[in-house]
Amino acid sequence: MAKLLYSAAMSLDGFIAGPGGDMSWLNRHPIEPSEAAASLVDRIGCVLVGGTTFRGDDPNRGTEEEGAFAGQYDGSTVVLTRRPPERPLPGVEFHSDLVAAVTRAKDLAGDRYVNVLGAGAARSCLEAGLLDEVLVFVVPVLLGGGTRAYDGDAEVGLERLPGTTEHWYRVIKN
Repeated sequence: MAKLLYSAAMSLDGFIAGPGGDMSWLNRHPIEPSEAAASLVDRIGCVLVGGTTFRGDDPNRGTEEEGAFAGQYDGSTVVLTRRPPERPLPGVEFHSDLVAAVTRAKDLAGDRYVNVLGAGAARSCLEAGLLDEVLVFVVPVLLGGGTRAYDGDAEVGLERLPGTTEHWYRVIKN
């Protein structure tokens, strides 16, 4: 069964997007190559994207690297949003209910990961007890402001996944 994974590139001061949702910092400070980064896309069966992230800045817009994971991901996408577009988009499903969106994303992912994109969507999954793992690629830059990787009200316990060298953790569920 699919697991929900929140993965993100994060500045050393805890931001996944700069002020105003700016993602261009990733072009100037890319994720350092690693085994986890190289193998992640092949382990994803579906992405669950928050509405703000879906409509937001893509630092690779208009290039061959546009899209999730610098254009390397070409699979199922479920968007969690209160404002779905008027016209359907090929290969993209829209849901306004968190549980329905997660259930559909897990169905589409099969035995691979559902990768959650967006801090708001990840926080909603955490608060609902649905998120299983967190993977953070720390990028050596200080952004000074923007969207935090986690901006919730509750403490969330994490434990390092055995055998990982990245910041890859299992969410401790109470």
